[in-house]
Amino acid sequence: MTRATADEVGTTKPPVGRFRRWYSTLHPSLQLIGLQLWLPLFFIVGFCLCYIAAFHAPHPHDVPIAVVGSSSAASSLQSDLDAAQPGVFDVRSYDDLDEAEEAVLRGHVAVAVDPADSRISKASAHQYQVSALIPAMLTPVLASEGVTPVVADLAPLPAYDEYGTVSLYLMLAWCIGGYMVAMFIGLMGAPLRHRTRVTVIVVGAAVISLVTNLLAGPVVGAVQGHFGELALLGWAWIVAIGLAVNGISYFVGRFVALPAMIVFVFLSMPASGGAYPAWFMPQPFAALNAVVVGSGITEMLKRVLYDVGPGYGRGLTMMASYAVAGVVLMLVGKRWWEDRRVRRIVEGRTTMFADAQNANREFLMAERDEVLARHGLVSTDTGSITTLSDEEREALEREHGHSHSATRSPAGRPRPSDQEAARARAVDVDSDRGDMVLGAPGGLENEELSTRPVRVVRAPRSPGGTDQG
Repeated sequence: MTRATADEVGTTKPPVGRFRRWYSTLHPSLQLIGLQLWLPLFFIVGFCLCYIAAFHAPHPHDVPIAVVGSSSAASSLQSDLDAAQPGVFDVRSYDDLDEAEEAVLRGHVAVAVDPADSRISKASAHQYQVSALIPAMLTPVLASEGVTPVVADLAPLPAYDEYGTVSLYLMLAWCIGGYMVAMFIGLMGAPLRHRTRVTVIVVGAAVISLVTNLLAGPVVGAVQGHFGELALLGWAWIVAIGLAVNGISYFVGRFVALPAMIVFVFLSMPASGGAYPAWFMPQPFAALNAVVVGSGITEMLKRVLYDVGPGYGRGLTMMASYAVAGVVLMLVGKRWWEDRRVRRIVEGRTTMFADAQNANREFLMAERDEVLARHGLVSTDTGSITTLSDEEREALEREHGHSHSATRSPAGRPRPSDQEAARARAVDVDSDRGDMVLGAPGGLENEELSTRPVRVVRAPRSPGGTDQG
């Protein structure tokens, strides 16, 4: 395609549909509002389908239970539990108590049962809901076998985190902070270079991590110690999440909040295990526990704070995976975004949002000029605001058909007062009055703008006719 052909194609805007033509007749500000209302609607739908659906009736299923002893003892207990509560428990045998309790601390099993000592071992710091509910469900079954168990807490929660929710809310703060930093980059920083975008993410992650841990620790008192570890961990996770959302933003543009909130908030929080473990959650949240960032963050937080959970390997692997995926999407997405942008420019296509922004900008400029004119002021091409001389103001009024040089019209009728003339000029900016709710097609409202009179001090003029100073 030659340059002339490209220019010719680029200057011809393709036809738009009937709805878009109608929508463009609305007030520009109303257009912008309407084009953003998908976000609250999406938030409500996501909240209902993810949070309410996940948490309205959590029920234990396939909860792993460690039994110290032979496999026959485990099979016997499994049969008794299935008879009392089918499908709830999955009994596994361990050779000794130490091995079984280590599995409890690492979160591999909910509790450990030692029939020889009549003991149930739990770890409240890893999962408070499990430690409170499962022993209560097991006790009646064991009592029917003549065993009265004693419950031992291997990792009790401290008083400042009585229900073990600190890790959940720290995870939420890091997830929301990470995706929001990258979301605003995607919304307003599309032309920026990779290193600039990554720098914003890295610096923003450091600020968010420091603020979060300062507030959670020294200010609120929900965390005692571990400040350096938590600050570094929070920074790394926020960077990983930010890189992932940054890569996604090239493909979805201003709708980046949609996939970001689905992946890092709506799915991540219910599937994280922070509120309820995967053994209590319905599908697909139980299955997503292995891949969502919330799971990796909460398990690493529990390891730092209370020395429970599976360790750091799983979380670091998950963190690196999201960061690498974000870098790949960033490298591929930048080229895809540039190619798509060139095609849109050459074809002369625009978006409804861009058209609404341009219309709103023109409306605000016209509104500004109208307000200035009412007070005898005018904006120049350079952006400065000057006072109109009497001659310039009369010429401007004659141009609008509102000369005040005489008090009566040629036909002898009284001329309108200054206030009436100002009101007439405000209405005459757009002769098409439009609808009282939706506004005029040109964007200007029908009602007179409410402005406060301002005092204009005119600078003395030099003998040459120019303003001094």
